[in-house]
This record gives sequence, structure tokens and C-alpha cells, in this order.
Amino acid sequence: MNLVLASASASRRRMLEAAGIKFQISAADLNEDALTADLQSKGADAAGIALGLAEQKAMAVSRRMPGDMVLGADSVLALGPELIGKCRDLDALKTLLRKMSGKTHHLISAAALARDGAVFWRHSDMARLTMRRFTHSFLDAYVAAEGRAVLSSVGGYHYEGRGAQLFEHVTGDSFTIQGLPLLPVLAALRAEGFLTA
Repeated sequence: MNLVLASASASRRRMLEAAGIKFQISAADLNEDALTADLQSKGADAAGIALGLAEQKAMAVSRRMPGDMVLGADSVLALGPELIGKCRDLDALKTLLRKMSGKTHHLISAAALARDGAVFWRHSDMARLTMRRFTHSFLDAYVAAEGRAVLSSVGGYHYEGRGAQLFEHVTGDSFTIQGLPLLPVLAALRAEGFLTA
């Protein structure tokens, strides 16, 4: 049985590799904005949207790869009632980080496992992150140092790197903050016999 990661996320890939998991990558090609809008129209909260997107990714790739076990994952950031997506450019990133400065947001990471187009396991986890109040000069230096690399991350930060400097207080699992509830995923892979128990 093969494991396939239905995500192009470098962070998720690194976490699985570091845990010693053998897998392939086949990113799902979905219109996430449209799926998010559909889930919101049905009343889904941030956790429901993260789970819905993870499930859709897992199902889409598993239909293309029959017999394989496919891991879909997604993260959603909520600043109060507002869902925060990825920034289109560095100016938008600066605007977003100024808005988040001194405030607490919630990051929900979800994962789903599917086989032959059907999801058989799902899980979501939430972390609570409070950004410190930072100066304009810090923000300019941060954005210059990180560059476009952080535009692929919701919230515009890589918590496992320089992004840690943005925060004052964090509650939650570091794997979840990086985009994958890794420990529950590993437990599910053991339950499926993919990993040795």
C-alpha cells in the first residue's frame, strides 16, 4: 500500500519526511476559493472548512490513484469571525501582519485519509496564537528577509522559522501550527497497518 500526500506544501512534506514516513506527492488541483465559499454558504465554521478542504483534496487524488491511501490536509486561519487566506503579494502581507499585530488568531489544521475516492478518517486540531505588537521597522525587515516564500502560507509566516519572532504567546501543537496534525495522522497510519504499531 502506498501513501500519497495530496498537497504541495513544503512544510507538510518536511514533517512527514522527518517522521520517517515513505510517501509520494500528488497535489490536488482544486479551486479552494470556490470550495471555501460553498462550505461557508452551508454554514461551516473554520474547522468545518479546514476539514472539508482536506477531505476534498484526499478524495480528488484518491480517485486518480486507486488502491493507494491518500492524505489530504488544509489549514484555515480565523481572526475573530474573519477567515484569513494567503496573501497575493508582499504589500498585502504587510497589511495583513499590521492588522494581526497585537491580536490573537486561531489556526485550524485538518487532515483526511481516503482510499478509492472515499474518506475513511478525518481529524482537525486548533492552535491559538497571539502576535506581539511589532514596529514598522521590524515588519519591513521581516518581510524583506522572508520574501515571497511566506506567501504560500496562510497568515504569512513560517512558525518553525523566522515567523516565531512575530509571536508573544502560543497555545497548541507545533505540528498543527505548521499545517498538519501529525500525531493523530501517525496514529491513523498505525491503525491502518501502514506503520508498525
